[in-house]
Amino acid sequence: MTSRPDTPLLDTVEYPADLRKLDKSQLRQFSDELRAEVIDAVGTTGGHLGSGLGVVELTTAIHYVFDTPNDKLVWDVGHQCYPHKIVTGRRDRIRTLRQGGGLSGFTKRSESEYDPFGAAHSSTSISAALGFAMANKLQKKPGRGIAVIGDGAMSAGMAYEAMNNAEQAGNRLVVILNDNDMSIAPPVGGLSAYLARMVSSSEYLGLRSMASKLARKMGRRVWGGLEKAEEYARGMVTGGTMFEELGFYYVGPIDGHNLDHLVPVLENVRDSGQGPVLVHVVTKKGKGYAPAEASADKYHGVAKFDVVTGEQKKSKGGPPAYQNVFGDTLAKLAETDNRICAITAAMPSGTGVDRFAKAHPKRAFDVGIAEQHGVTFAAGLAAQGMRPFAAIYSTFLQRAYDQVVHDVAIQNLPVRFAIDRAGLVGADGATHAGSFDITYLATLPNMVVMAAADEAELVHMTYTAAEHDSGPIAFRYPRGNGTGVALPDTPEKLEIGKGRIVREGSKVAILSLGARLEEAKKAADQLEAKGLSTTVADMRFAKPLDTALIERLMRTHEVVVTLEEGAVGGLGAHVLTFASDEGLTDNGLKVRTMRLPDVFQDQDDPAKQYDEAGLNAPQIVDAVLNALRHNSAGVEEARA
Repeated sequence: MTSRPDTPLLDTVEYPADLRKLDKSQLRQFSDELRAEVIDAVGTTGGHLGSGLGVVELTTAIHYVFDTPNDKLVWDVGHQCYPHKIVTGRRDRIRTLRQGGGLSGFTKRSESEYDPFGAAHSSTSISAALGFAMANKLQKKPGRGIAVIGDGAMSAGMAYEAMNNAEQAGNRLVVILNDNDMSIAPPVGGLSAYLARMVSSSEYLGLRSMASKLARKMGRRVWGGLEKAEEYARGMVTGGTMFEELGFYYVGPIDGHNLDHLVPVLENVRDSGQGPVLVHVVTKKGKGYAPAEASADKYHGVAKFDVVTGEQKKSKGGPPAYQNVFGDTLAKLAETDNRICAITAAMPSGTGVDRFAKAHPKRAFDVGIAEQHGVTFAAGLAAQGMRPFAAIYSTFLQRAYDQVVHDVAIQNLPVRFAIDRAGLVGADGATHAGSFDITYLATLPNMVVMAAADEAELVHMTYTAAEHDSGPIAFRYPRGNGTGVALPDTPEKLEIGKGRIVREGSKVAILSLGARLEEAKKAADQLEAKGLSTTVADMRFAKPLDTALIERLMRTHEVVVTLEEGAVGGLGAHVLTFASDEGLTDNGLKVRTMRLPDVFQDQDDPAKQYDEAGLNAPQIVDAVLNALRHNSAGVEEARA
């Protein structure tokens, strides 16, 4: 395919089938144009930049060589998929990334047939690609499963579980290890590229197959010796012995930005009968954009930015971020308590553990993308007398739920869970929303569950958790900046299971858990303006409940509303269960539970998300008024 000299190649490609019409000599220009488009788009929307820039050539090569979407391409995590979205029919919408009604920042099945498997959590790609490969094999259909997984994602055990079960898929499974941290690969150059092309070529594989058949006929000992000799010879040169032991044919490492190396190797892999195959490519995060290459985090996640200068358009000033309040508080507490330590699963800056690590490097542990290990590691530390804080996003803690139950709660070990990103999270959408932790933790015996209403409460709860040695304890807090309240000079140790009255009324009681407290107070103001005296309680604890406070409010108020940033089964469910057990609703009391809806909410501005969820002040007022109307109608009907 040729284009007019003045026509950008990117303009001629809407789908991968168009890309395959280009001559190989045009792929360099196409990749450069694709990279420029990614930079411009993310400059407009914000999002994940460095990871996408690192896979521009790899994206081009995969779609050029393989028959997508018949070959199922699964991107691990999916945050590097912006170039993929541009070449799979979504370029016209790429500037709606991570916005309400726009494209997801991750792969998403409902968006495109080129996104066969949704991903936003790490280390799932090989398992999913293996499922596609085996399904096609069993149904005698064409098509491979192709997984692209980063070296960071290879720190999770699930990747190895998948690889250990991959042999049956044969050449239908291709795993591309995108090594962008130099944590595995030696320096790559002409020799390694030559070796990669050689060992993936049909000539080499044919000769290898013939030699192996001959060796088998000569006897088991000869065959075994030759097989091991070849494996370890290639392993010494290429570093692939570990993958060979898992049943993969290893190819690499190769330069993931050199299309003259990358395309021939992928073509060899495509055309060979060998498999499953692992292709090891080395890339540079932020490649081709100087500000990203120079940045410590390679512009992993960015706000909107000036494309020319790279300057991010972040808001200045304002209250501190919740994760920084946690990190600073924990670091300060650790100055006088050498038992305090912090664990994060590959999210040191996102959780504030980086601040703790700067002050106490020997007591900070980044376990990589290994939440299961992190939780049980914390349990071991606790069992030996330390005071471990496992700082993990709500949505990622889900990955370690069995460890929370089996290794922590059943043994009643004092692990402290600092649960970041509780509630809705805006642009990251459903995959990162902290919707379920209240429910999945408050159901466990021995567990204490707190929720911070603001940054000052987070300081108190961090200290309370540090001093709680009688069992596991968790405290949750939202993404983003605090409310602007003053931070306490001295933290307060909260009484376990005791809430606080924020304002006292007589007719309506709002029982708030967590960061909806400000909306509860706004709703109370609006209800007072309507002549409805309103109590607002900050419950602080989802477990154990402050049953004395709940009973008092239920006996003295006409309507009680529970309010939380969590799914059904949390505070509201526990309050209703207590009220039912105690017969507190027998006198006509109206109880309403306000919680996240039973849907997975798409990305949007957080305020709009909470409007959609019905958890802002106007919806709280409506819930109260509807309950009162229902009550009045019931009274009138009874009188009639």
